[in-house]
Amino acid sequence: MSSLQVESLTKTFGGLQAVQDVSFSVAIGTVHSIIGPNGAGKTTLINMITGMYAPTSGRIMLDTMDITRLRPQKLPALGLARTFQNLQVCMNMTALENVMVGAHLRQNSGLIAGLLSLPTLRKNDRDCRQEALELMEKVGVARFAGSQAAQMPYGALKRLEIARALMTHPSIVLMDEPAAGLNPTETSEIGEVLRRLGEEGMTVVLVEHDMPLVMRVSDAITVLDHGKKLADGTPAEIRNNPAVIAAYLGAEPMGVEAGAMP
Repeated sequence: MSSLQVESLTKTFGGLQAVQDVSFSVAIGTVHSIIGPNGAGKTTLINMITGMYAPTSGRIMLDTMDITRLRPQKLPALGLARTFQNLQVCMNMTALENVMVGAHLRQNSGLIAGLLSLPTLRKNDRDCRQEALELMEKVGVARFAGSQAAQMPYGALKRLEIARALMTHPSIVLMDEPAAGLNPTETSEIGEVLRRLGEEGMTVVLVEHDMPLVMRVSDAITVLDHGKKLADGTPAEIRNNPAVIAAYLGAEPMGVEAGAMP
């Protein structure tokens, strides 16, 4: 298991500061959500943590290792996986094959074994398929195992991406809006997956706009507004924070009931 620390992270695009001096820590075995109004810098922050963007300044630590400048392809081997806001699924492959792709960084078959189809490689393939099926069962898409990804419902594809991320054996999974574009039933299914992962001790960093979902599944929440950290706390603390209420409602919180914020 690993902990994640973000220290004074800043990202500038030309004259625009998309993220400004943001610091927070993610505790091991928790669901830690990052929320904020549109344009708050949430996805930019996730893209820096996962190596898609190089920070202008600041530092990202995975336990005691500085991962600030590592390339994205190096991070899965260190226990860091992610899903994307926009689907990154191979539509010309089966659902099962898509999940198996997640295992490639920890497979050690080698060229010779692959060419000769050695018994070890065949066993690895069987084991990989079995594990992929088990992860698909965990996220509720096992019935689509033999289906082409292009034939799957959008909500099921979102959960398929989670299964593929889990296939890398991560200690931390970062999810960028897994409920985006989903109907209430599909959102509930995603929420069940997140709840189960949290109960099993998986560390999850969740970027999400659906506030009822965030409040149900989170242990801790960091709020961004205009690229700056506005607040940190438990769901109850965030729900009752006047500054957070004002940022979301665009008005002073006077007279606003705590329950009015999702």
